[in-house]
Amino acid sequence: MTDTDRAPAAAPAGDADRCGPLDATRAATAVLDGDGTVIGWGPAAQRLLGHTPDEVLGRPVAALLADGPDAGLRDASPPGAPQPPGPGGPAAGPRPAGARRQVLHLRHRDGRTVRVLTATLPLASRAHTGPARLLAIADADETERWEALQSMLRGLATQSPVGLAIYDTDLRVVWTNSALYREMGTSQYAGLGPDDMVAAGEVLSAGYPPTLEETMRRVLATGEPVTELHYRGRPPVDPDHDHVWSCSYYRLADADGTHLGVCEETVDITDRYLAQQRLDLLVRAGGVVGTTLDMSRTARELSSVAVPQFADRVTVDLVDAVLRGEPPTAGTARDGRLVRVWSTPAAGPADGPGNDAPPGPAGPGRDGESPAPDRTGTGIGTATGSGTGPGTVPVRYPPDAPQSRCLATGRPVLTDGPATTLVVPLRTDGAPLGVVTFHREGRRAPFDTGDLPVADELVARTAVCIDNARRFTREHTAALSLQHSLLPRNLPRLTAVDFAHRYLPADSKSGVGGDWFDVITLSGARVGLVVGDVVGHGLGAAATMGRLRTSVRVLARQDLAPDELLTRLDDLITQAADEEADTPGSVTGTVPQGPARGAAGIPDDQAVGATCLYAVYDPVTGVCRMARAGHPAPAVLDASRGAVTVPDVPAGPPLGLGGLPFETAELRLPEGSLVALFTDGLVHGRARDSETGLDELSVLLADHRDRPLAELCDRAVTALIPGPVDDDAALLLVRTRLLDAGRIATWDLGPGPEEVGRARALAARQTADWGLDDLAFTTEIVVSELVTNAQRYATGPVQLRLIHDRTLICEVSDTGHTAPHLRRAAMDDEGGRGLFLVAQMTQHWGTRYTETGKTIWAEQALPPP
Repeated sequence: MTDTDRAPAAAPAGDADRCGPLDATRAATAVLDGDGTVIGWGPAAQRLLGHTPDEVLGRPVAALLADGPDAGLRDASPPGAPQPPGPGGPAAGPRPAGARRQVLHLRHRDGRTVRVLTATLPLASRAHTGPARLLAIADADETERWEALQSMLRGLATQSPVGLAIYDTDLRVVWTNSALYREMGTSQYAGLGPDDMVAAGEVLSAGYPPTLEETMRRVLATGEPVTELHYRGRPPVDPDHDHVWSCSYYRLADADGTHLGVCEETVDITDRYLAQQRLDLLVRAGGVVGTTLDMSRTARELSSVAVPQFADRVTVDLVDAVLRGEPPTAGTARDGRLVRVWSTPAAGPADGPGNDAPPGPAGPGRDGESPAPDRTGTGIGTATGSGTGPGTVPVRYPPDAPQSRCLATGRPVLTDGPATTLVVPLRTDGAPLGVVTFHREGRRAPFDTGDLPVADELVARTAVCIDNARRFTREHTAALSLQHSLLPRNLPRLTAVDFAHRYLPADSKSGVGGDWFDVITLSGARVGLVVGDVVGHGLGAAATMGRLRTSVRVLARQDLAPDELLTRLDDLITQAADEEADTPGSVTGTVPQGPARGAAGIPDDQAVGATCLYAVYDPVTGVCRMARAGHPAPAVLDASRGAVTVPDVPAGPPLGLGGLPFETAELRLPEGSLVALFTDGLVHGRARDSETGLDELSVLLADHRDRPLAELCDRAVTALIPGPVDDDAALLLVRTRLLDAGRIATWDLGPGPEEVGRARALAARQTADWGLDDLAFTTEIVVSELVTNAQRYATGPVQLRLIHDRTLICEVSDTGHTAPHLRRAAMDDEGGRGLFLVAQMTQHWGTRYTETGKTIWAEQALPPP
């Protein structure tokens, strides 16, 4: 770096900052005569240029110029350039008449060039030999820095958009700049405190004292500046609207370090602050609104976001068809009723999304809305999966109400007045779902067009969530209806058992499941008991449950043993799943996307993995035989001992997986024993494992075993499922009975045709003893035909049994394993008409295989009493 390029050191702070380098008290001066000869040379000039008076006096000043004598003729002051100060410093006023300012390059005594700024002031003397001009000389770089600083200070005082105020050590205003006057008005602020300049002042930034005075005292005491403190208030120039300022504070001190006060810098950031608040509002709405598929809760979540930041109150009204899950149409809002699902309580902000309190009361409408309760029909109180709780209230608006106009036009409606409202339509795919009404009251700024985009975005996000909840409600309702239609509605009244049942679907988040139960009448007064669970939730699970229930009923009518029934059911599921996996598609030709097989090569069918327990109870012998496919074993209360046990029923694999056989366990149950068949959802919960739940169920059964079964079911469900659950649950409680010995008649018949007549006589006598004379003739024919078939086509002993139950049951057992078949005999056939007569004269007939052979049975309806 050359000497010419080197910048001079900054001048020390102090008086030099208040007086410019060309001020008479600081500048290097020389006196020139009329010819430009130096006749006076001051000490400051010697310090600046190094020349002594003896070396300069009497010589032309042009000899000092580094650029030659002609350089002094150039005027370096461009048009409009700042004027040099007068002898009084910055406050001395404009340059005196005739003063001339130049930037020159003078030669230092040591040979280097010094860039200087000169100001030439003509003196009163006009003589060529006397003083004619005063030449003030200063370092040009230092002068330019000083003048830039002065320009900045003038700009801060008069032109800066940043409001400035200086407070003394008592924190009272002593000076403000022009920007602050423009922001606050032309009031006199001298002597006011920082919190007295605006009305309703409030510190918004977290982590600061509640008042500006406390903040400034901390700055004055510690010297630590404060930046970007947000402060809200109403300035005198705009007393009806809130403004927000970004405030910064720093301590002022003199050259000796004495504290002089605090300087305040303020910038009105109202527009930026509101824009950021609106953005934050939308960001928060994205994380809060729509956390569930509950329409009322979604409305409450919208209110928790909007109140109090955007509005003072919020009401949400939905079209009643939407609450039922029906798709909205263009005429839905005009023809249908509106139902208020949420109204912010009048006192205080809305409850947060974690509060499960019912919606606030939908009181009298304001601002022209005037909703009236709709008493034309019943309220929406039935649960459909949307969770439209008891707080929903039907409302009607006058045709000229903002809500009615909003629904009719599909556009937001903004009302004026002391309490303004902004009504925004809830729409999806162009169809109305309802309206959201935002209210602002009191001294809060009314809604304006700048609020419309925010309200539109908030309501649009809410509309998407509500439409999702509506779609879920529709699917949930359809699945629930399907499941209820597939579950048994009118179970038969039986002599063998008393029973009660309960089914609880999962809550809305999980959807309808595939749990089911059934009670099936079997031959010989026996009863089949079924409980099962399909993997998954939704329409697919409900449909699969219907398939399995129907299959079980068909197989049970064939009088299969429990293990054989589960084996047949497992084969059906495996075969159907394999066929679907090998040839995916449907009768419509549609091929579903994705693989037809899931993990580990298991077919992707919801029936695969289902569990089932099937039991057969015989009231004649008191024997219950059961088998299970991956299902929990039942809880059994032995009436003779009063103890609850879980029988050791071999656990076969879930249906459709194969690999292991199913086994039947046999229990002998005393009369009055309790059998609890259930699905996993009853005993397994969010905070409880299956073993703990089973223990609770066992204790409850033991403590209340004498209560009616319906009451016992309710107690069990209430105790084990106190709240919403993720899985549905089914419970089937059975209390066993034994048939009276007087209602059962059994005879062993020998070989030979004469036994047919004996059997007929025994049957006639027994029906007479039971008072069933009207059935004597029919019974004789049935017994004759069945015993004749046994004598003709089987070997070994034959047994005849009559059971007087809700029907008259006739059973003939033999050691043969060939079942007879019903056929139509030809005109020239000598046989084949006996079984046809039996089928025509009885209500039901069939074949049941046993370990020793088979049993042919027939049932006759009892005559009316």
